[in-house]
Amino acid sequence: MGITLTPAAANRVQTFLNNRGRGVGVRLGVRTSGCSGLAYVLEFVDDVDDDDQVFEDRGVKVIIDRKSLVYLDGTELDYGKEGLNEGFKFNNPNVKDQCGCGESFKV
Repeated sequence: MGITLTPAAANRVQTFLNNRGRGVGVRLGVRTSGCSGLAYVLEFVDDVDDDDQVFEDRGVKVIIDRKSLVYLDGTELDYGKEGLNEGFKFNNPNVKDQCGCGESFKV
């Protein structure tokens, strides 16, 4: 299935990378956290590791380690603003439940 980005997310990532002045893309992953078990991790990537899976959508490379791919396959990364809040949103078809605050999820 892979990972996709909305136009808003791709534009925001590209803006961050341009302002940063370096980087090949962003890493999307998961870590153990929160009351539901897993939390998303999003960070810049300067070097791709041998065990990374690389997806490209709308000109942006999304790098995922193979362990996280099991939980994230099919995810769409979006970016939006609601009032004073803005940020990335993860539309993950694998999520079975998430905590009330939206910080963690389980599959």
